[in-house]
Amino acid sequence: MPTGRRDQTGFTYVGLLIAVVFFGLGSVGAARYLAATERSEREAELLFVGHQFRQAIRSYLQSGPNAGHYPANLTDLIQDNRSSTPRRHLRRLFFDPITGTTDWGLVNAPEGGIMGIYSLSGREPKKRANFDIEDAEIAAVIDAQQTSNAANPTNSLLLAPVSSPTQDTSLNIATYSYRDWKFVYRPALTGGAKQPSGGGG
Repeated sequence: MPTGRRDQTGFTYVGLLIAVVFFGLGSVGAARYLAATERSEREAELLFVGHQFRQAIRSYLQSGPNAGHYPANLTDLIQDNRSSTPRRHLRRLFFDPITGTTDWGLVNAPEGGIMGIYSLSGREPKKRANFDIEDAEIAAVIDAQQTSNAANPTNSLLLAPVSSPTQDTSLNIATYSYRDWKFVYRPALTGGAKQPSGGGG
């Protein structure tokens, strides 16, 4: 009774199944790699945009006849009409690369005006280290949360990765998120212009 052809067919079928499994695993790995790469690129873009806003706020604060006052709103950075010759401290109102909108969280200065911005995304960033010196406050937030978690093990979930953007994060309300990436200009801390006085302008 000939069995060679049946055995060969069986081996071919098993080999095909193995190939399909490896192809599937490879596809999943490639998809995860591409997603991680895209996420890193968006985070790098957010850092760039945040730095542009910070520099624009610094420029606004240090210039014009009303120097020493923070902008009252973000559009003041695009069209500064405090002098006879309007000035642009920011080329345009940048989109948030994480949310895809021009809606930004605003950091208000105690004396009035806007001294910084941040993303409104509640997602958890991939980046946790190697921030620039000017972004030291972001790194400080991460260090503070890690210290808190070490002191209180019940908070260990606060810095745990979120498996899905649509996952219910009701238990992770205090999770490190893009909202912690605040881009603020404060002369007293950065050695810039004189300390602002009076209300925002």
